Amino acid sequence: MAIVTKDLSKSYNSGHKKVLAVSNISVGIDSGEIVAVVGPSGAGKSTFLHLLGGLDAPTTGSVFLDGTDIYALSDKERSGMRNRKIGFVFQFYHLLSEFTALENVMIAASMRGRLPGQTNGSIKERAKDLLKEAGLSKRMAHRPGELSGGECQRVAIARALINEPEILLCDEPTGNLDSKTSDSICDLLFNIRARSNMTVVIVTHDENMSRRSTRTIHIKDGVIA
Repeated sequence: MAIVTKDLSKSYNSGHKKVLAVSNISVGIDSGEIVAVVGPSGAGKSTFLHLLGGLDAPTTGSVFLDGTDIYALSDKERSGMRNRKIGFVFQFYHLLSEFTALENVMIAASMRGRLPGQTNGSIKERAKDLLKEAGLSKRMAHRPGELSGGECQRVAIARALINEPEILLCDEPTGNLDSKTSDSICDLLFNIRARSNMTVVIVTHDENMSRRSTRTIHIKDGVIA
């Protein structure tokens, strides 16, 4: 799925001061690309990613996914598109502590709504397959508190993939991990992308991840540097 932004801006009010987090960004990302978004902390990278995924409305400008302006949709329509078309991976995992790894992955499918012919059994089998691909075949019954940081991020990646998204948006997926674990998460993301041909956008400070991407977008002070 292709992504195009036109004059995309987002500003916030901080006390009596207006903060421009993203300023007039116009960029195109082709279907199947894996793009790294880099820049200093506070540059607007995460805000930009959230705007791409329909998580935060722009102050001005547009985001088009395969030609559809997602901010011209109603909130309900945009939420439906997110559930069907976009997977998210965050730095802090956001797993539900009371559920097992397998249950955390399956819950994401139930939130989307069942597809024709889909059953609880088929959802469970797909979740198991994703966790096996992530190297967690022996950890499915463990809860997040019993998993390492790298294992939690692998569960989060499996959860993001359960609905077979066309776009995967990752916000610092290796930000809390040591270098060895970061490399393994990087390998997992790139292997998944090669198999599925998803469009992947990764906000990262990880030089290895940036180097392996199709291209890199540099953002500084809310604009493409």
